[in-house]
Amino acid sequence: MEQRSCATLANIHEAAIKEFLEKGFRGASLRQIVKNAGVTTGAFYGYFSSKEALFASVVEPHAAAIMGRFMAAQTDFAELPDAEQPKHMGVESTEFMSWMFEYMYQHPREIKLLLCCAGGTSYEHFVHNMVEVEVDATLQYMDVLRRLGHDVPAVDRELCHIIASGMFNAFFEIVEHDMPYDRAKAYVAQLREFYLAGWLKLMGN
Repeated sequence: MEQRSCATLANIHEAAIKEFLEKGFRGASLRQIVKNAGVTTGAFYGYFSSKEALFASVVEPHAAAIMGRFMAAQTDFAELPDAEQPKHMGVESTEFMSWMFEYMYQHPREIKLLLCCAGGTSYEHFVHNMVEVEVDATLQYMDVLRRLGHDVPAVDRELCHIIASGMFNAFFEIVEHDMPYDRAKAYVAQLREFYLAGWLKLMGN
């Protein structure tokens, strides 16, 4: 019985992933998912309360993994003594981006759902939320530099948001366009160099 239940759940997930990837959350048909999974509607509701609950069951483990690792990287940097932070500029963020890149290519369909197909769900603003965290961290680091006596030009929150949003959305283009691994890896390395150099210039370095 347990094996049958696991197989049914796997069939529902597989049918859901295909339907959500093809049509996005809003356009996906729960009736079609149930049909393609080979289960009855009643059986489906034995596992999930709604289409959104089904979507969440697919993407939540990956959203939690990415956001958890992202927040840990931000915290590790912020907790460094002020004098140590300039030497770590870009270190933790590069390590996180490298980890996230590998993670995305280990779970390509689920990550594409999270980043490209989540409109109408609680995950719709996932990237925006990452951007806001990055903006807060950037402004805090600028304050650290000023406390250390660096002449840091004024950069307001709106500009920080535009730059951070551009960075994350550019990074996630590799998912949207199903870029091959080797090409994407080279692309991301160049992207990181570009944005790091830009931030250093804006911060007076």
